[in-house]
Amino acid sequence: MVKPVKIIEVKSEIGAGTRGASLGVDAIKIAALDFRSNYFKKYNSVEIPNENNLLFESQGSPYAKRIKGVLSIAEKLSDTVFKTLKKNEFPIVLAGDHSSGAATVAGIKMAYPKSHIGVIWIDAHADLHSPFTSPSGNMHGMPLAIALAEDNLEKQVNKPDAETIEYWNKLKNLGGINPKISPRDLVFVCLRDFESQEEYVIKSNKIKVVPTNELRRMGTERVGRDILAYLKHCDYIYISFDVDSMDSSISKGTGTPVRNGMNEREAGDLIVRLLQSEKICCFEITEVNPTLDKENLMAENAFEILLKATNEILSE
Repeated sequence: MVKPVKIIEVKSEIGAGTRGASLGVDAIKIAALDFRSNYFKKYNSVEIPNENNLLFESQGSPYAKRIKGVLSIAEKLSDTVFKTLKKNEFPIVLAGDHSSGAATVAGIKMAYPKSHIGVIWIDAHADLHSPFTSPSGNMHGMPLAIALAEDNLEKQVNKPDAETIEYWNKLKNLGGINPKISPRDLVFVCLRDFESQEEYVIKSNKIKVVPTNELRRMGTERVGRDILAYLKHCDYIYISFDVDSMDSSISKGTGTPVRNGMNEREAGDLIVRLLQSEKICCFEITEVNPTLDKENLMAENAFEILLKATNEILSE
């Protein structure tokens, strides 16, 4: 039985270092209008209250900027994902910055607390930093560390204050479950820009990474099949798609573009292949930033991928 789709909008950018990602959801809606699509009229949607007012206040800890606001959003988003899944709906999360991913994983785990949750992280970046290791303090670089409850104290370089550590621990304990996933439950796709502290976590835990050249050499069909086989022990699987996983020649409209990524066709084909698995329970698109874009091209690419993904979710 096909589940109805529920769009969850997270117009937040307080976890990012570059301004403008909070406008990404509306940029995707504008792209839909340009394509003469009624997509955003067809499906039920809900908007998570944001904390973007904090951008005009002190950033707080330099090692976990605006962490109190990130926690506030995460509590609301995780609860919404939880309730969406419990209503037997399929959540599609459209988010500004990628700190949202920690809350999405938490919401899935809250809905299925005794189940193995797999995560396919399609992203140029590892997002495995903690306040103890982050070189920037931007929390969109920390969602997977939150889901894994990974402080990485072995590679500690920062000394966050007690309040920051308190909020960090609250993020890790979202939904009262800690950790949400194990390293064996995680697959990176097109990962290519990360720090030594993150590399330590990846290598010491033997986390699976599918580089861009492997994707291109093997093709999206085989890579998709192999990823799903690798995660066959998982009961449910979540796909998080950061648009900077695509090549910087395409992903200009995002805060941290990186060379040697996928093209938009490869991204769409891979996501559609992955969504053929009945275990996929949630799909997320993040980090569209129209203030860095030209003629809204990034949002148009994101919308085309969203459309393909939704059609696959709703196919028999």
